Amino acid sequence: MTIVSVFGSALPVPGQSSYQNALELGRLLGKNGFSVMTGGYCGTMEAVSRGANGAGVNVIGVTCKQIEDYRPSGANVWVTQVHPTDLLSERIEMLTSQADAFIALPGGIGTLAEVAMVFNKMAISSIPSRILILIGESWKQTFEAFFNSQTENVSDHVRNIPKFAKDPQDAVMLLIKSLQETQNG
Repeated sequence: MTIVSVFGSALPVPGQSSYQNALELGRLLGKNGFSVMTGGYCGTMEAVSRGANGAGVNVIGVTCKQIEDYRPSGANVWVTQVHPTDLLSERIEMLTSQADAFIALPGGIGTLAEVAMVFNKMAISSIPSRILILIGESWKQTFEAFFNSQTENVSDHVRNIPKFAKDPQDAVMLLIKSLQETQNG
């Protein structure tokens, strides 16, 4: 089964549009038969886990002792398989290397670190060619600003790695299309 690692903020709560978007993403991924891997805690991670679990697929939560020392909590109740790590670096390594595709919803510095790590691994081919989809106009603006200000330092190949989606529905359609192209290519 294809595993999709999903990154996003720990801050959204039920009722907020960002939580609802993450819930919908999890539901759509599960409905289309994808297993989901998240950081396993609250916010976006909880919402994606909840949506995917409700669709009946495996939900992997990668937890971390360093995070639990900072913010005491265990994996959210919708995680079906917990992978505990001790260090944040171990957690990020698992989230950015053990999936077949990667999707990021809006998030903070932790989400940016996860996206940057996947992006760099794909750029230097340290993981097999995989799919990186970033949801929301904010990601597109962030990367356009970076690419435009670093023109001589970023190759066209690298610029073409991230794919941008406007919402969860667009992201899942893009994921399915990209996987089909990879299998046929």
